[in-house]
Amino acid sequence: MNISKIREYAFMLIYELEIQKEFNEENIDIFLTNNNIEDKNARKYIRKTVRGIKTNESEIEKIISTKLKPEWAMERISKINMALLKLSVYEMIYAEVPYKVAINEAIELAKVYGDDNSASFINGVLANVVKENL
Repeated sequence: MNISKIREYAFMLIYELEIQKEFNEENIDIFLTNNNIEDKNARKYIRKTVRGIKTNESEIEKIISTKLKPEWAMERISKINMALLKLSVYEMIYAEVPYKVAINEAIELAKVYGDDNSASFINGVLANVVKENL
């Protein structure tokens, strides 16, 4: 399984947790089982990424909120876009994924899962993260 597909599964789980508002190890196990993810590297990446986002969630959300235009509130961001932003910010700041890779992957996922404006919205917010944090 390639890293883009693994990242997509991580995004799907983050999105699921955004909706459920409940994080525990059992949720991760159920997700991995339900999606037939057997690849050890994929399982490790997904677990590490989701745990990292949950551990640093308040800081990640603070970073995102300070990069929004003044007229935007966090509550206006769709769950899909929020999951993509959290994943990308986590990867860039905590997992040291090159920002060009993290942004490109988020934009590609936004094109598939988001609405018509998701890709440009994600790009704009993440560009601001790079300018001020990296």
